[in-house]
Amino acid sequence: MSDADKPQPDEKPADREADTVLDEAPEETRKDTPQDDSRSRSLLKEIASGDALSGVLAVFLAVFVGSVMIAATDEGVRETLGYVTARPSDFFSAVWEAISGAYSAMFRGAIFNYNLTEPAQQWRPLTETLKFAGPLIAGGLGVGIAFRASLFNIGGRGQMLMAGGAAGYIGSKLELPLVIHLPLAILVGMAVGALWGGIAGVLKARTGAHEVIVTIMLNYVAFYLLFYALAEDVLFETPNSNNPKSLPMKESAILPKVLGDQFNLHLGFVLALVAVAVVWWLINRSTLGYRIRAVGENPHAARASGINVGRTYTVVMLIAGSLLGLAGVNQVLGTVTSGVSLDLDASIGFDAITVALLGRSRPLGILAAGLLFGALKAGGFTMQTSENISVDLVLVVQSLIVLFLAAPPLVRAIFRLPAQEAK
Repeated sequence: MSDADKPQPDEKPADREADTVLDEAPEETRKDTPQDDSRSRSLLKEIASGDALSGVLAVFLAVFVGSVMIAATDEGVRETLGYVTARPSDFFSAVWEAISGAYSAMFRGAIFNYNLTEPAQQWRPLTETLKFAGPLIAGGLGVGIAFRASLFNIGGRGQMLMAGGAAGYIGSKLELPLVIHLPLAILVGMAVGALWGGIAGVLKARTGAHEVIVTIMLNYVAFYLLFYALAEDVLFETPNSNNPKSLPMKESAILPKVLGDQFNLHLGFVLALVAVAVVWWLINRSTLGYRIRAVGENPHAARASGINVGRTYTVVMLIAGSLLGLAGVNQVLGTVTSGVSLDLDASIGFDAITVALLGRSRPLGILAAGLLFGALKAGGFTMQTSENISVDLVLVVQSLIVLFLAAPPLVRAIFRLPAQEAK
Protein backbone atom coordinates (compact mmCIF):
# COMPACT_ATOMS: atom_id res chain seq x y z
CA MET A 1 0.00 0.00 0.00
CA SER A 2 1.38 3.41 -0.96
CA ASP A 3 1.65 6.33 1.43
CA ALA A 4 -1.05 8.20 -0.50
CA ASP A 5 -3.57 5.41 0.18
CA LYS A 6 -2.86 5.27 3.89
CA PRO A 7 -5.14 7.25 6.22
CA GLN A 8 -3.55 10.53 7.33
CA PRO A 9 -3.03 11.10 11.07
CA ASP A 10 -5.87 13.70 11.30
CA GLU A 11 -8.21 11.85 8.95
CA LYS A 12 -10.22 8.76 9.77
CA PRO A 13 -11.28 6.26 7.07
CA ALA A 14 -14.92 6.83 8.01
CA ASP A 15 -14.50 10.57 7.41
CA ARG A 16 -13.03 9.98 3.97
CA GLU A 17 -15.82 7.60 3.15
CA ALA A 18 -18.44 10.14 4.23
CA ASP A 19 -16.82 12.81 2.04
CA THR A 20 -16.92 10.44 -0.92
CA VAL A 21 -20.59 9.71 -0.36
CA LEU A 22 -21.30 13.43 -0.04
CA ASP A 23 -19.48 14.20 -3.28
CA GLU A 24 -21.44 11.53 -5.10
CA ALA A 25 -24.77 12.54 -3.58
CA PRO A 26 -27.35 14.22 -5.79
CA GLU A 27 -27.82 18.00 -5.79
CA GLU A 28 -30.93 17.77 -3.59
CA THR A 29 -28.87 16.14 -0.83
CA ARG A 30 -25.88 18.46 -1.06
CA LYS A 31 -27.77 21.76 -0.99
CA ASP A 32 -28.43 21.60 2.74
CA THR A 33 -24.81 21.14 3.82
CA PRO A 34 -23.44 23.10 6.80
CA GLN A 35 -21.36 25.20 4.40
CA ASP A 36 -24.49 26.38 2.59
CA ASP A 37 -26.21 27.06 5.90
CA SER A 38 -23.25 29.17 6.95
CA ARG A 39 -23.41 31.05 3.67
CA SER A 40 -27.12 31.71 4.19
CA ARG A 41 -26.52 32.96 7.71
CA SER A 42 -23.81 35.30 6.42
CA LEU A 43 -26.22 36.67 3.80
CA LEU A 44 -28.93 37.25 6.39
CA LYS A 45 -26.42 38.96 8.69
CA GLU A 46 -25.31 41.21 5.85
CA ILE A 47 -28.92 42.18 5.13
CA ALA A 48 -29.62 42.81 8.81
CA SER A 49 -26.55 45.00 9.19
CA GLY A 50 -27.14 46.97 5.99
CA ASP A 51 -28.49 50.47 5.45
CA ALA A 52 -31.69 49.47 3.66
CA LEU A 53 -33.15 47.56 6.59
CA SER A 54 -32.43 50.44 8.95
CA GLY A 55 -34.37 52.77 6.64
CA VAL A 56 -37.36 50.41 6.47
CA LEU A 57 -37.41 49.97 10.23
CA ALA A 58 -37.12 53.74 10.74
CA VAL A 59 -40.29 54.16 8.66
CA PHE A 60 -41.98 51.38 10.64
CA LEU A 61 -41.10 53.03 13.96
CA ALA A 62 -42.31 56.41 12.72
CA VAL A 63 -45.64 54.91 11.62
CA PHE A 64 -45.96 53.11 14.96
CA VAL A 65 -45.38 56.30 16.96
CA GLY A 66 -47.79 58.10 14.63
CA SER A 67 -50.38 55.42 15.39
CA VAL A 68 -49.96 56.03 19.10
CA MET A 69 -50.48 59.76 18.52
CA ILE A 70 -53.60 59.11 16.43
CA ALA A 71 -55.06 57.00 19.20
CA ALA A 72 -54.08 59.53 21.89
CA THR A 73 -55.78 62.43 20.09
CA ASP A 74 -58.96 60.55 19.15
CA GLU A 75 -62.06 61.63 21.09
CA GLY A 76 -63.56 58.12 21.14
CA VAL A 77 -60.40 56.68 22.64
CA ARG A 78 -60.27 59.33 25.33
CA GLU A 79 -63.90 58.70 26.25
CA THR A 80 -63.39 54.96 26.67
CA LEU A 81 -60.23 55.59 28.65
CA GLY A 82 -62.38 56.84 31.53
CA TYR A 83 -63.83 53.37 32.13
CA VAL A 84 -61.06 51.20 30.65
CA THR A 85 -60.82 49.02 33.76
CA ALA A 86 -64.53 48.21 33.64
CA ARG A 87 -64.81 47.54 29.90
CA PRO A 88 -61.34 47.28 28.34
CA SER A 89 -62.81 45.91 25.10
CA ASP A 90 -64.38 49.28 24.35
CA PHE A 91 -61.01 50.97 24.73
CA PHE A 92 -59.17 48.58 22.42
CA SER A 93 -61.98 48.73 19.87
CA ALA A 94 -61.82 52.51 19.85
CA VAL A 95 -58.04 52.41 19.42
CA TRP A 96 -58.35 50.00 16.51
CA GLU A 97 -61.07 52.06 14.84
CA ALA A 98 -59.05 55.26 15.17
CA ILE A 99 -55.83 53.80 13.78
CA SER A 100 -57.36 51.64 11.06
CA GLY A 101 -59.68 54.46 10.00
CA ALA A 102 -56.79 56.89 9.68
CA TYR A 103 -54.54 54.63 7.64
CA SER A 104 -57.36 53.29 5.49
CA ALA A 105 -58.23 56.91 4.68
CA MET A 106 -54.60 57.53 3.80
CA PHE A 107 -54.64 54.46 1.55
CA ARG A 108 -57.80 55.70 -0.18
CA GLY A 109 -56.22 59.09 -0.71
CA ALA A 110 -52.82 57.83 -1.86
CA ILE A 111 -53.27 54.51 -3.69
CA PHE A 112 -56.78 53.26 -4.40
CA ASN A 113 -60.20 54.59 -3.42
CA TYR A 114 -62.33 51.47 -3.10
CA ASN A 115 -65.38 53.52 -2.05
CA LEU A 116 -65.86 54.74 -5.62
CA THR A 117 -67.37 52.71 -8.43
CA GLU A 118 -65.79 54.22 -11.54
CA PRO A 119 -62.43 52.50 -12.20
CA ALA A 120 -60.77 55.65 -13.50
CA GLN A 121 -61.64 57.58 -10.35
CA GLN A 122 -60.65 54.67 -8.11
CA TRP A 123 -57.06 54.95 -9.33
CA ARG A 124 -57.00 58.75 -9.27
CA PRO A 125 -55.32 58.82 -5.80
CA LEU A 126 -52.32 56.95 -7.21
CA THR A 127 -51.87 59.61 -9.88
CA GLU A 128 -51.96 62.26 -7.16
CA THR A 129 -49.21 60.40 -5.29
CA LEU A 130 -47.08 60.33 -8.43
CA LYS A 131 -47.73 64.03 -9.00
CA PHE A 132 -46.53 64.92 -5.50
CA ALA A 133 -43.60 62.53 -5.81
CA GLY A 134 -42.16 64.14 -8.97
CA PRO A 135 -40.54 67.23 -7.39
CA LEU A 136 -39.61 65.26 -4.27
CA ILE A 137 -37.66 62.76 -6.37
CA ALA A 138 -35.90 65.48 -8.36
CA GLY A 139 -35.07 67.41 -5.20
CA GLY A 140 -33.92 64.26 -3.41
CA LEU A 141 -31.55 63.51 -6.27
CA GLY A 142 -30.10 67.01 -5.96
CA VAL A 143 -29.45 66.56 -2.26
CA GLY A 144 -28.35 62.93 -2.63
CA ILE A 145 -25.70 63.52 -5.29
CA ALA A 146 -24.19 66.21 -3.05
CA PHE A 147 -24.17 63.73 -0.17
CA ARG A 148 -22.18 61.32 -2.34
CA ALA A 149 -19.42 63.94 -2.46
CA SER A 150 -19.72 64.62 1.30
CA LEU A 151 -21.44 67.95 0.65
CA PHE A 152 -24.50 68.92 2.69
CA ASN A 153 -26.68 70.84 0.26
CA ILE A 154 -29.46 72.40 2.31
CA GLY A 155 -29.92 75.24 -0.15
CA GLY A 156 -32.70 73.44 -1.99
CA ARG A 157 -35.21 76.16 -1.25
CA GLY A 158 -33.09 78.90 -2.77
CA GLN A 159 -32.23 76.81 -5.82
CA MET A 160 -35.91 76.00 -6.36
CA LEU A 161 -36.96 79.64 -5.94
CA MET A 162 -34.43 80.94 -8.43
CA ALA A 163 -35.13 78.18 -10.93
CA GLY A 164 -38.88 78.56 -10.57
CA GLY A 165 -38.63 82.31 -10.96
CA ALA A 166 -36.56 82.00 -14.13
CA ALA A 167 -38.82 79.32 -15.62
CA GLY A 168 -41.87 81.34 -14.64
CA TYR A 169 -40.54 84.44 -16.34
CA ILE A 170 -39.98 82.54 -19.57
CA GLY A 171 -43.32 80.80 -19.25
CA SER A 172 -45.40 83.92 -18.57
CA LYS A 173 -43.65 86.54 -20.71
CA LEU A 174 -42.75 84.88 -24.01
CA GLU A 175 -45.05 83.86 -26.85
CA LEU A 176 -43.51 80.83 -28.53
CA PRO A 177 -44.66 77.52 -30.02
CA LEU A 178 -45.04 74.65 -27.57
CA VAL A 179 -42.08 72.69 -28.96
CA ILE A 180 -39.82 75.65 -28.21
CA HIS A 181 -41.49 77.38 -25.29
CA LEU A 182 -41.76 74.45 -22.84
CA PRO A 183 -38.22 73.05 -23.37
CA LEU A 184 -36.79 76.57 -23.15
CA ALA A 185 -38.54 77.27 -19.85
CA ILE A 186 -37.36 73.94 -18.41
CA LEU A 187 -33.76 74.40 -19.53
CA VAL A 188 -33.55 78.00 -18.35
CA GLY A 189 -34.96 77.04 -14.95
CA MET A 190 -32.50 74.17 -14.54
CA ALA A 191 -29.61 76.36 -15.68
CA VAL A 192 -30.41 79.08 -13.15
CA GLY A 193 -30.78 76.46 -10.41
CA ALA A 194 -27.40 75.03 -11.42
CA LEU A 195 -25.78 78.46 -11.25
CA TRP A 196 -27.29 79.12 -7.82
CA GLY A 197 -25.99 75.82 -6.52
CA GLY A 198 -22.66 76.37 -8.26
CA ILE A 199 -22.04 79.49 -6.18
CA ALA A 200 -21.72 77.31 -3.09
CA GLY A 201 -19.51 74.87 -4.98
CA VAL A 202 -17.13 77.58 -6.18
CA LEU A 203 -16.86 79.13 -2.72
CA LYS A 204 -16.20 75.69 -1.24
CA ALA A 205 -13.52 74.96 -3.82
CA ARG A 206 -11.81 78.36 -3.82
CA THR A 207 -12.07 79.52 -0.23
CA GLY A 208 -13.03 76.44 1.78
CA ALA A 209 -16.28 78.11 2.88
CA HIS A 210 -18.59 75.56 4.45
CA GLU A 211 -21.43 74.68 2.09
CA VAL A 212 -23.99 74.53 4.92
CA ILE A 213 -23.49 78.18 5.87
CA VAL A 214 -23.31 79.31 2.25
CA THR A 215 -26.44 77.49 1.13
CA ILE A 216 -28.42 78.71 4.15
CA MET A 217 -27.52 82.30 3.32
CA LEU A 218 -28.28 81.76 -0.36
CA ASN A 219 -31.78 80.61 0.62
CA TYR A 220 -32.46 84.02 2.13
CA VAL A 221 -30.86 85.84 -0.78
CA ALA A 222 -33.00 83.93 -3.27
CA PHE A 223 -36.19 84.55 -1.26
CA TYR A 224 -35.72 88.31 -1.06
CA LEU A 225 -34.56 88.59 -4.67
CA LEU A 226 -37.75 86.89 -5.80
CA PHE A 227 -39.81 88.99 -3.40
CA TYR A 228 -38.29 92.16 -4.86
CA ALA A 229 -38.92 90.97 -8.42
CA LEU A 230 -42.56 90.24 -7.62
CA ALA A 231 -43.39 93.17 -5.35
CA GLU A 232 -41.67 95.86 -7.39
CA ASP A 233 -42.80 94.56 -10.81
CA VAL A 234 -39.20 94.24 -11.90
CA LEU A 235 -39.57 90.98 -13.81
CA PHE A 236 -43.27 90.19 -13.32
CA GLU A 237 -46.45 92.15 -13.76
CA THR A 238 -47.99 91.48 -10.38
CA PRO A 239 -51.26 92.98 -9.09
CA ASN A 240 -50.85 94.78 -5.79
CA SER A 241 -51.40 92.28 -2.98
CA ASN A 242 -49.94 91.19 0.31
CA ASN A 243 -48.90 87.91 -1.28
CA PRO A 244 -47.43 88.87 -4.65
CA LYS A 245 -47.71 86.33 -7.44
CA SER A 246 -46.98 86.39 -11.14
CA LEU A 247 -49.49 85.94 -13.90
CA PRO A 248 -50.33 82.33 -14.91
CA MET A 249 -48.10 80.54 -17.35
CA LYS A 250 -48.86 80.54 -21.06
CA GLU A 251 -50.48 77.32 -22.23
CA SER A 252 -47.47 76.63 -24.43
CA ALA A 253 -45.26 76.49 -21.31
CA ILE A 254 -47.41 74.15 -19.24
CA LEU A 255 -46.23 70.62 -18.56
CA PRO A 256 -48.77 68.45 -20.43
CA LYS A 257 -50.87 65.90 -18.57
CA VAL A 258 -49.81 62.37 -19.38
CA LEU A 259 -53.12 60.59 -18.66
CA GLY A 260 -55.63 63.10 -19.94
CA ASP A 261 -57.45 66.03 -18.41
CA GLN A 262 -59.27 63.92 -15.81
CA PHE A 263 -55.99 63.38 -13.94
CA ASN A 264 -53.51 65.93 -12.63
CA LEU A 265 -50.43 63.81 -13.31
CA HIS A 266 -48.22 65.68 -15.75
CA LEU A 267 -44.90 65.38 -17.54
CA GLY A 268 -42.99 66.47 -14.45
CA PHE A 269 -43.09 62.95 -13.02
CA VAL A 270 -41.71 61.52 -16.26
CA LEU A 271 -38.87 64.04 -16.15
CA ALA A 272 -38.14 62.94 -12.58
CA LEU A 273 -37.88 59.32 -13.73
CA VAL A 274 -35.50 60.38 -16.49
CA ALA A 275 -33.43 62.22 -13.89
CA VAL A 276 -33.25 59.04 -11.79
CA ALA A 277 -31.90 57.09 -14.76
CA VAL A 278 -29.38 59.80 -15.65
CA VAL A 279 -28.08 60.15 -12.09
CA TRP A 280 -27.82 56.37 -11.71
CA TRP A 281 -25.70 56.16 -14.85
CA LEU A 282 -23.65 59.18 -13.81
CA ILE A 283 -22.82 57.80 -10.38
CA ASN A 284 -22.30 54.14 -11.27
CA ARG A 285 -21.06 54.11 -14.87
CA SER A 286 -19.21 57.34 -15.61
CA THR A 287 -15.74 58.63 -14.85
CA LEU A 288 -17.23 61.71 -13.19
CA GLY A 289 -19.25 59.46 -10.92
CA TYR A 290 -16.09 57.64 -9.89
CA ARG A 291 -14.46 60.96 -9.00
CA ILE A 292 -17.54 62.02 -7.03
CA ARG A 293 -17.54 58.79 -5.04
CA ALA A 294 -13.79 58.98 -4.47
CA VAL A 295 -13.98 62.54 -3.18
CA GLY A 296 -16.90 61.61 -0.96
CA GLU A 297 -15.03 58.68 0.57
CA ASN A 298 -11.75 60.49 1.20
CA PRO A 299 -10.93 63.85 -0.40
CA HIS A 300 -7.29 63.69 0.69
CA ALA A 301 -6.73 60.30 -0.92
CA ALA A 302 -8.61 61.48 -4.02
CA ARG A 303 -6.37 64.52 -4.29
CA ALA A 304 -3.28 62.36 -3.87
CA SER A 305 -4.48 60.14 -6.74
CA GLY A 306 -4.72 63.11 -9.08
CA ILE A 307 -8.40 64.08 -8.78
CA ASN A 308 -9.11 67.81 -8.73
CA VAL A 309 -11.22 67.95 -5.57
CA GLY A 310 -12.19 71.60 -5.92
CA ARG A 311 -13.42 71.14 -9.46
CA THR A 312 -15.39 68.08 -8.38
CA TYR A 313 -17.09 70.10 -5.62
CA THR A 314 -18.07 72.75 -8.15
CA VAL A 315 -19.42 70.27 -10.69
CA VAL A 316 -21.37 68.37 -8.04
CA MET A 317 -23.08 71.52 -6.81
CA LEU A 318 -23.89 72.55 -10.36
CA ILE A 319 -25.57 69.19 -10.95
CA ALA A 320 -27.34 69.32 -7.58
CA GLY A 321 -28.64 72.81 -8.31
CA SER A 322 -29.95 71.76 -11.71
CA LEU A 323 -31.85 68.83 -10.20
CA LEU A 324 -33.40 70.98 -7.51
CA GLY A 325 -34.06 73.50 -10.25
CA LEU A 326 -36.04 70.80 -12.04
CA ALA A 327 -38.14 70.44 -8.89
CA GLY A 328 -38.80 74.20 -8.93
CA VAL A 329 -39.71 74.09 -12.62
CA ASN A 330 -42.08 71.24 -11.85
CA GLN A 331 -43.87 73.39 -9.29
CA VAL A 332 -44.25 76.43 -11.51
CA LEU A 333 -45.11 74.80 -14.84
CA GLY A 334 -47.24 72.03 -13.37
CA THR A 335 -50.74 73.49 -13.89
CA VAL A 336 -52.37 76.18 -16.01
CA THR A 337 -53.33 78.28 -12.99
CA SER A 338 -49.90 78.16 -11.44
CA GLY A 339 -47.56 81.09 -11.30
CA VAL A 340 -44.45 82.24 -9.52
CA SER A 341 -44.97 82.92 -5.82
CA LEU A 342 -42.81 83.06 -2.74
CA ASP A 343 -44.08 79.70 -1.50
CA LEU A 344 -43.52 77.81 -4.75
CA ASP A 345 -41.04 75.50 -3.05
CA ALA A 346 -43.79 74.19 -0.69
CA SER A 347 -41.09 73.01 1.76
CA ILE A 348 -39.84 70.54 -0.88
CA GLY A 349 -36.34 71.94 -0.54
CA PHE A 350 -36.19 70.62 3.02
CA ASP A 351 -38.30 67.50 2.43
CA ALA A 352 -35.75 66.54 -0.23
CA ILE A 353 -33.18 66.16 2.54
CA THR A 354 -35.36 63.54 4.22
CA VAL A 355 -35.96 61.79 0.89
CA ALA A 356 -32.22 61.64 0.22
CA LEU A 357 -31.50 60.35 3.72
CA LEU A 358 -34.18 57.68 3.52
CA GLY A 359 -32.98 56.67 0.05
CA ARG A 360 -29.38 56.49 1.32
CA SER A 361 -28.36 58.87 -1.50
CA ARG A 362 -28.90 56.10 -4.06
CA PRO A 363 -31.03 57.01 -7.11
CA LEU A 364 -33.32 53.99 -6.82
CA GLY A 365 -33.61 54.46 -3.07
CA ILE A 366 -34.50 58.11 -3.59
CA LEU A 367 -37.14 57.05 -6.11
CA ALA A 368 -38.73 54.75 -3.54
CA ALA A 369 -38.50 57.36 -0.78
CA GLY A 370 -40.00 60.02 -3.03
CA LEU A 371 -42.95 57.75 -3.80
CA LEU A 372 -43.45 57.12 -0.07
CA PHE A 373 -43.46 60.81 0.79
CA GLY A 374 -45.70 61.55 -2.19
CA ALA A 375 -48.15 59.01 -0.79
CA LEU A 376 -47.96 60.63 2.64
CA LYS A 377 -48.75 64.03 1.14
CA ALA A 378 -51.60 62.79 -1.05
CA GLY A 379 -53.12 60.58 1.64
CA GLY A 380 -52.77 63.18 4.39
CA PHE A 381 -55.45 65.39 2.89
CA THR A 382 -57.96 62.52 2.68
CA MET A 383 -57.11 61.51 6.24
CA GLN A 384 -57.86 65.05 7.38
CA THR A 385 -61.18 65.41 5.57
CA SER A 386 -62.63 61.95 6.23
CA GLU A 387 -61.29 61.21 9.71
CA ASN A 388 -60.87 64.77 11.04
CA ILE A 389 -57.19 64.15 11.75
CA SER A 390 -54.81 67.05 11.38
CA VAL A 391 -52.63 66.92 8.30
CA ASP A 392 -49.79 68.08 10.54
CA LEU A 393 -49.63 64.50 11.79
CA VAL A 394 -48.08 63.59 8.43
CA LEU A 395 -45.35 66.13 9.15
CA VAL A 396 -44.83 64.50 12.53
CA VAL A 397 -44.37 61.10 10.86
CA GLN A 398 -41.87 62.62 8.41
CA SER A 399 -39.96 64.23 11.26
CA LEU A 400 -39.87 60.95 13.16
CA ILE A 401 -38.46 59.23 10.09
CA VAL A 402 -35.63 61.77 10.07
CA LEU A 403 -35.11 61.26 13.80
CA PHE A 404 -34.79 57.49 13.51
CA LEU A 405 -32.65 57.75 10.39
CA ALA A 406 -30.27 60.02 12.27
CA ALA A 407 -29.93 57.43 15.05
CA PRO A 408 -29.26 54.01 13.44
CA PRO A 409 -27.85 52.55 16.69
CA LEU A 410 -31.19 53.30 18.37
CA VAL A 411 -33.10 51.44 15.65
CA ARG A 412 -30.73 48.49 15.85
CA ALA A 413 -30.96 48.38 19.62
CA ILE A 414 -34.79 48.38 19.53
CA PHE A 415 -34.93 45.50 17.06
CA ARG A 416 -31.81 43.75 18.42
CA LEU A 417 -30.03 43.83 15.08
CA PRO A 418 -26.27 43.27 14.73
CA ALA A 419 -24.13 46.35 14.62
CA GLN A 420 -23.28 47.68 11.20
CA GLU A 421 -19.82 46.64 10.12
CA ALA A 422 -17.33 49.37 9.28
CA LYS A 423 -16.70 49.74 5.57
